[in-house]
Amino acid sequence: MKKSLIGAGLALALSAGVALPAAAEARIAVVDMAKVFQSLPQREEVGKKLEKEFADRIEAVRKLEDQMKDIQDKAHRDASIMTDSQKTDLSRKMEQLQADYQLKRKALDEDMRNRQGEERNKLLDTIQKAVDAVAKGKYDVVLQRAAVAYISNDVDISDKVIAQVSKGK
Repeated sequence: MKKSLIGAGLALALSAGVALPAAAEARIAVVDMAKVFQSLPQREEVGKKLEKEFADRIEAVRKLEDQMKDIQDKAHRDASIMTDSQKTDLSRKMEQLQADYQLKRKALDEDMRNRQGEERNKLLDTIQKAVDAVAKGKYDVVLQRAAVAYISNDVDISDKVIAQVSKGK
């Protein structure tokens, strides 16, 4: 039993001795993906593009909001002088506007979320290509900064990646 423990300890020590020099030779870098994403000049362009793409639908939803507010104001303001028939008509119109609003708002939110996801994925692909270009031949491993407990700022390539993405703009 004693011999097997000594043998296991010796094997562990030898394997650790072999693994450490190999790990010491690995060239490792980190990239702060959040910083890179926030610094992209294309990010602002994408925002403007999406805003322009959905401008008509956003305006239509805002008009519905204004119409509902006007009906609500009228119902509160004129409640004492309105007939029951007028109140019922106003209530039905409000319900119709609310249903239309909810339908259009939900569709708009879903479409915007999908388009934002598509554009974000395009930007992330651009970032990945920039990371590959910066790291190629210089680093063996590039980790996300958020996944590392500590790393020296000397191996952070985020600014180089930002420059590479900006250059490819």
